[in-house]
Amino acid sequence: MTAIRNVAAIIEKEWRHYFGSPIAYVLLVVWTWLFGRFFYVGFTFFLEQSMRASQQGMEFGGGMKLSLNEYLIRPVFHNMAVVALFVAPMLTMRLFAEEKRQGTIELLSTAPLTDLQIVVGKFLAACGLYALMILSGLLNVGLIFLYASNPPEWKPIVTGALAVFLLGACFLALGTFVSTLTRNQIVAGILSFCLFLGIWTLGWADDPTGGPVST
Repeated sequence: MTAIRNVAAIIEKEWRHYFGSPIAYVLLVVWTWLFGRFFYVGFTFFLEQSMRASQQGMEFGGGMKLSLNEYLIRPVFHNMAVVALFVAPMLTMRLFAEEKRQGTIELLSTAPLTDLQIVVGKFLAACGLYALMILSGLLNVGLIFLYASNPPEWKPIVTGALAVFLLGACFLALGTFVSTLTRNQIVAGILSFCLFLGIWTLGWADDPTGGPVST
């Protein structure tokens, strides 16, 4: 129980810093706006394609029923996964770098806390704020279930949101590690972004038809 209380104290400390500065509010607003923007563009495209398919069905008979999950939910989550590349370094760049710069890392080291508790607490604090950002974006998806006559399946939505969270959590873990390597949070942020981008581009090697590493 002592370990849990120690980790909770670290989380509370980090959240006070996040919400005591503009960073949490800026990231929440930007994430929610981008999610809403992607959602609006995707929903508009879905409506256009649905009307076109309906007209073709009336002219030629039959017609294709489009999937909200395929035309809207999936592209939105894919775009937000890309946004996570930029968000994660901002959440982690100061976790340890700023402590080193201010000299408060020594205070943490002499406190009745283990290194593992400090690392886990800071990591979970970043994950908590990131999860809050995802939930704020999902408010747009909730509107579909309220007003759509034929709402999408909820399982792909939960799976997509979980995938975006786990991807971001991996980035946050790496960013936390990078933050321990320097005293400058700007350097930590840049190094983290370069690392995330390098990992992201590795996936292009699996696609022989696209991406800068294709031949």
